[in-house]
Amino acid sequence: MRIRIGGVPYGVGAPLLAGLAQDPSVQLVQAPPTRLIAQLRAGELDVALVSSIEAVRQPGYRVVAGLGIAARQQVRSVRAFLRRDSLVRSVGIDEGSATSVALLQLLLRNPHRALVPRWPTFEPIGPTRFPDALPQDLVLLIGDAGLQADPGERHVWDLAWEWRQWTGLPFVFAVWLLRPEVDPATVMPSLRAARGRGKLRGAVDGTAGAVHYELDDDDLGGLRRFWAEARAAGLADAADPAFAGTVMEGGSR
Repeated sequence: MRIRIGGVPYGVGAPLLAGLAQDPSVQLVQAPPTRLIAQLRAGELDVALVSSIEAVRQPGYRVVAGLGIAARQQVRSVRAFLRRDSLVRSVGIDEGSATSVALLQLLLRNPHRALVPRWPTFEPIGPTRFPDALPQDLVLLIGDAGLQADPGERHVWDLAWEWRQWTGLPFVFAVWLLRPEVDPATVMPSLRAARGRGKLRGAVDGTAGAVHYELDDDDLGGLRRFWAEARAAGLADAADPAFAGTVMEGGSR
């Protein structure tokens, strides 16, 4: 049987998915992270590169150690666009990434709480390159739309940078999650090989080096802080998951 692997369709995911579509042992499904989460929960995927908050929203997952989508400073592909001189009463959200929405909520509850006179309404929007044309006070865009958007007259929040300013830590947007019954040994070789091919292809994600894909101890600290903040805010309720193996030979755990 082929390994059922889910990955994001954005350029930022390409360095972790390189060559999987051509691997005869793999069935690759590409979809936005929230759709991949539904498929993972339904048992339609064995492993998926999904929003990091999902790891603490349902018990039993294992996180593949050492690989993910993370940023130490700016991420460039996950940005929120704030109407200048405006309080935040309404938020337009691209629902493709549960982690980005959760991170934005944490930022509004904590470092940017002075901009929130009362908890805003959150309204789904489609990807757009022109957030300034939308009626919401704050607009969240992710992936290629977030990377390419023209802010117009709006102030830009790079969510990884906002997190760094608040916590002093990197932010991990996505991780490989294994369903509980999946043996890591059956999927690790494919994920390792894909990352190896991705490294050979160089910077192809459009972020000009803002994103990294091999997670170290600082990334793990940022990930655990995010999970703790999410639980404290009522955005998740599962304990931190276990980590599975070493993905990169000689690399980070």
